[in-house]
Order: sequence, then C-alpha cells, then structure tokens
Amino acid sequence: MSQRSPSPDKRDRILQAAVRVFADKGFYTARVADVAREAGVADGTIYLYFKSKELLLQGLFEESMDRILLMLKGIVSESSSAAERLLRFFERYAQFTEEEPALAEVLTVQLRESGKLMKQIASQKFGEFLQLLVRLIEEGQRSGVFRADAPARTVARAMFGALDELSLSWVMSDARWKLSQSCREVLDVFLRGLVAAPSSSSTADHHGDHTRSAA
Repeated sequence: MSQRSPSPDKRDRILQAAVRVFADKGFYTARVADVAREAGVADGTIYLYFKSKELLLQGLFEESMDRILLMLKGIVSESSSAAERLLRFFERYAQFTEEEPALAEVLTVQLRESGKLMKQIASQKFGEFLQLLVRLIEEGQRSGVFRADAPARTVARAMFGALDELSLSWVMSDARWKLSQSCREVLDVFLRGLVAAPSSSSTADHHGDHTRSAA
C-alpha cells in the first residue's frame, strides 16, 4: 500500500492553529503539542509537514507574507497616480492588521524575539515588501509627483518603519483604534511634510510689510 501524501487542508489547519497558539502563548513558550491540540491532530502529524517549531514559524511567515505581497503588488500595478496607490498601500496594510490581529501579532511581535529568526526567516520577504515601496516612490519621482532629490530607498524604509510601528502599537494595545485612519495621517505627513504652510493672511501681511517698507 502506498503511503498517503500530506493533506494541504490539514497543513492549513496546522498553520491557522499555530497563529492562535503563538499569539496566545508566545513562540518560545508554545510547544508543538499545543499547536497539535489546537489543530485537532496528533503531535507526530505536525512533523509530517514541519520538521521543527522554527520551520513551522517559517512556513507560517512565508505563506502569510506571500499573500500580503500578492495583494500589495496588485495595488502597485494599478493605473492610478503614485500618491493614490501609496495611500491604498498604507490603507490595505492597516486593514490586514485589523482583520487578522492574531496573525499580525505573530508577524510583528513574535519574530522580534530572536534576531537570528528575523535574519533567517524574514529578511527576504521584508526586502520584497520594501522594494514595492521603492518602486512606488520612484514612479512618483519620475512623474514629478514626488521630490526627485529624496533617496527612494531611505524614504521607503522610513515609511515601512512607520507602518510597522503603528501595527505593533495596535496589536500590543488593549484599546483598539481605527488603524487605517492612523496610517492615512502618517502618510499625509510623509507627503506634505511637517512644517506648516503659511496662512494666506500671514502671507498678505508679509507682502504688506514689504510694500510699506518700499514706500
């Protein structure tokens, strides 16, 4: 009799259980047996799909990031302006966090517990995420919408840092606010800058002063 192949449905069930267990117990505290119990499978079944707890986290992270990246690539490829796509990019990332808080917690909190895991598991996918932002910024620069003298990769890193910090604060807080609104507000600061534009009245006064001085 041939050996039965691993079931994709069971693999998905294990990954979904891992999200709940890692978010509840923390990656280092959680055991493979906890994930198996949550998934409703025998302990040994986990090892048919993932040889270790670290590889289970890696599988969870890679599958989740592939889904996020596919979604964001669709936004980047739209025909609207770079500024509009950037807004959609920020909003959709926030919506993902709001819709899947347990998964967002695993991706933003649990991976931070080990710099080694971050380097081994996360660097490539985060690099792809960053490159999408770089592409959007560079397109905006070529079209004249964004400043051409701003280093695209530096700005992209700053934007990602802002998104990541907002998401981290949201998942760690007991009081949940409208994250997508916060992301829009932060993006507005990136696009418009922090320095307040002079009001029309102050500008008029300024010109009046010059006129009086000339007289």
